[in-house]
Amino acid sequence: MTSDEPPSENVARHSEPAQAWVPPEPVSLRVIAGMPASPGMVIAPLFCFRAELLAVEDEPGEPAAERLRLDRIIAEAHAELQRLSDDADACPGPAHAGIFKAHQALLADPELLAEVGALIDENHGAPWSWQQIIDRRVDAVGRSQNERLAGHAVDLTDIGQRVLRLFSGVVKHGPELPPGEWILAADDLAPSDMIRLDAKRIVGLCTASGGPTSHTAIIARARGIPAVVAAGSDVFSLTTGAPAILDGDAGRLYPNADQGSLASARAFQADLARRQALADAGRFRPALLTDGHRVEIGANIGAVDEASSAVDAGAESVGLLRTEFLFLCRENAPAEEEQFLAYTGIMHALGGRPLIIRTFDVGGDKVAPYLDLAKEENPFLGMRGVRLSLRHVDVFKIQLRAIYRAVATAGAGAVKIMFPMVTTLEDFRAAKALAETVRAGLGAPACDVGMMIEVPSAALMAREFAREADFFSIGTNDLTQYALAIDREHPELGKEADALHPAVLRLVDQAVRGAGAEGKWVGVCGGAASDLLGAMILTGLGVTELSTSVPALANVKACLRGHSLTALRGLARRALACSTAAEVRALSV
Repeated sequence: MTSDEPPSENVARHSEPAQAWVPPEPVSLRVIAGMPASPGMVIAPLFCFRAELLAVEDEPGEPAAERLRLDRIIAEAHAELQRLSDDADACPGPAHAGIFKAHQALLADPELLAEVGALIDENHGAPWSWQQIIDRRVDAVGRSQNERLAGHAVDLTDIGQRVLRLFSGVVKHGPELPPGEWILAADDLAPSDMIRLDAKRIVGLCTASGGPTSHTAIIARARGIPAVVAAGSDVFSLTTGAPAILDGDAGRLYPNADQGSLASARAFQADLARRQALADAGRFRPALLTDGHRVEIGANIGAVDEASSAVDAGAESVGLLRTEFLFLCRENAPAEEEQFLAYTGIMHALGGRPLIIRTFDVGGDKVAPYLDLAKEENPFLGMRGVRLSLRHVDVFKIQLRAIYRAVATAGAGAVKIMFPMVTTLEDFRAAKALAETVRAGLGAPACDVGMMIEVPSAALMAREFAREADFFSIGTNDLTQYALAIDREHPELGKEADALHPAVLRLVDQAVRGAGAEGKWVGVCGGAASDLLGAMILTGLGVTELSTSVPALANVKACLRGHSLTALRGLARRALACSTAAEVRALSV
């Protein structure tokens, strides 16, 4: 069979979306529901862990001596974090050294150190003064109305405890595990704890707090550890040693599982493994539907080294390069040459495959200190995306110069530019005009310039935007949260922020129709593209390119190969007619 031939019936059957595991009847298992953070199902006994936080008594000393003592300990903490950063760089998979660089930046915060120094000058001991200021900040951040920012309390706690341990001479002890494989249940884990977890022994993770974008979740995904987060206080009632089933895809933990449920879950695991093996075997074949329609399947990446992983996983392109990896966790904006080398390095790894470079999407919960952003009550409705870029033209121009130099190096059509979080025609026109000025100044060849559709205004005005943009890429994550007015990381409401809600699908449909009327193509780079049902519905709506997470590439391709465009169009029509996300989720082809 050649790669362009339709799949056999056997392959088509295995390309159906797998249903979530359901405990066998009549057994009624206890369920702890959280938020999916890292995919996969694991079966292992529980190990329950609660970190003990250090507290110190106030032991006043001579202020000048206490300040010197503080400086020495802060320097030691910086050195520790540098070692952790080096360890993170050495880990297989995407590097997360930026987490510890961000902690180093927190340690160097002049306002933080000034507040500690002020307490020392009032004749308080340095350790006590440090703890007081950190506790105040943790409390303030934890009470933030923005749930994502509130989640950063774990970072402050981590650096706070690190400094207190150095003051006290206490050696850090993480979970001390008995032999064997375990599902770790905890409140949340500090990044330094997560980076040291042994993925051969910690095979699953369930935390009471945190969120899908927390460092716990990020590192769990990078290490291939199935994880459930934001599971609530029920996690604290669990018992070490109890057999459990953790479903990272569904965001569920089943503690104290009986033998029948364990047997059923193992059979489900085996079926998932068979499906995955079949999909992996065909990962380099195109997503050619049974009636010959082809959908381009690309990857979302956010680092240079992820480009090779995407190609190995079967990516036909990179539909979204998140350039924020160059702009965050640093004291100064990246230089033009650094950016150029990163973009050309990715191009080289892609071997001529198409690359869409999204200009930096900073703002919201992604803070770049050198941009000197004002504090906002609701940063997700403030300075972010292309709005912010247009107010920092010096930084924006440097990035555009680096991109157009990469365009000049690449073959024709290999690189495209995309602007994030576009809400008005005025902003798109201003960004495109600036890009053209930079291009002309360099004498670089022209390339396609497109935009993200992430807010309802852009979807509703799609035809007007399509007259001026070369393509659209729909970010279903942000489009969902703005359409439904639900922060997708909210620990209580986040589960309701479903990208397959009919309201979101109708916005996607309007965007596709608007683009089509002007002869422009539409891709999707949001989470819905990695969801098998979502991929089928989006294809049926007329989306021609899906950019997924790297682990989802093979499965999305295999799923689409099992269906005709006619069938998927029918599925999409039925989805648009639904009233709730649950009704959409209940559909089948």
